[in-house]
Amino acid sequence: MKMEIRRLFPGDDALVMRVAEDVFDEPVRLDRLAAYLASSGHFMIVALADGIVVGQCAAVIHRHPDKVSELYIDEVGVAPAFQRQGIATKMLDAMFELGREHGCEEAWVGTEPRNVSARSLYEARKEPHGPAEDVVMYVYRL
Repeated sequence: MKMEIRRLFPGDDALVMRVAEDVFDEPVRLDRLAAYLASSGHFMIVALADGIVVGQCAAVIHRHPDKVSELYIDEVGVAPAFQRQGIATKMLDAMFELGREHGCEEAWVGTEPRNVSARSLYEARKEPHGPAEDVVMYVYRL
């Protein structure tokens, strides 16, 4: 099986139409994907196994007037049959490199306390500034 870690660009929409189950939370809509890929500071890395998307990592650059630019890693997903094979680590490495290339000095990612797999992935990284932080998040319907 040929495995490839690849950044998506505008026009790569068709690649994401061949996707394994449970890589994304919901079915991918082409109009949303096209808008995401066309937006400045939005990045998506995918893992392809024989041309099928088996992993994805999405991130956005947050620029601030008073702090360094940060890369917010919004999503990391790997199909269950492909988990624990280093795919998520490779996608994170590629995303961190993109962040550095675009002037980001920090990256951050969050997950639910009960998501043991994600926490293991993030805690295994060598570069964290410290232990996970407690966060309270509010969601508003607009």
